[in-house]
Amino acid sequence: MEALIAYVRSGQPDLTNRQMALMLLVYLTPGPHTVRGLAATLDVSKPVITRALNTLGALGYLRRIRDEADRRNVFVAKTRTGQDFLESFEGNIAHSPADGRSKDDRRLLFQNG
Repeated sequence: MEALIAYVRSGQPDLTNRQMALMLLVYLTPGPHTVRGLAATLDVSKPVITRALNTLGALGYLRRIRDEADRRNVFVAKTRTGQDFLESFEGNIAHSPADGRSKDDRRLLFQNG
């Protein structure tokens, strides 16, 4: 919770779960990454990936590269801006204080909602 609050307060653009999943797939798994492959991994359609890439590309977090050998393929590549974003997000997680609650306190929190 503290990490997400820090993220919201940071002023960085809000990413959807799909956009964040796409970012993490590209940055944390070996490439090359294609639109088709990413869609298959996330079990979504290619247009879903394209929409997410439009947003992430506009933010400078990912970029598309046309496959010169097969112009139908589009590779998805990392950017320095995207790397900086994820490092900042990781910093929010790393610097979040432990909540100090016991298991019983957490159970009560979720029961009383």
